[in-house]
Amino acid sequence: MATIKVKQIKSRIGAPKDQKRTLDALGLTKMNKVVEHEATPSIMGMINKVKHLVVVVE
Repeated sequence: MATIKVKQIKSRIGAPKDQKRTLDALGLTKMNKVVEHEATPSIMGMINKVKHLVVVVE
């Protein structure tokens, strides 16, 4: 599978608790942090849940 890089671009302050848990599961703890993951369906679903807080970096 291909790997993708995910970057947090908006603050988690004010986000619902389940979205904060999703960011933690992705490994995103601060703004502008970039993490690399395999492009599995579960990871893509987590990214889709917090798509307004993150961006996929090529």
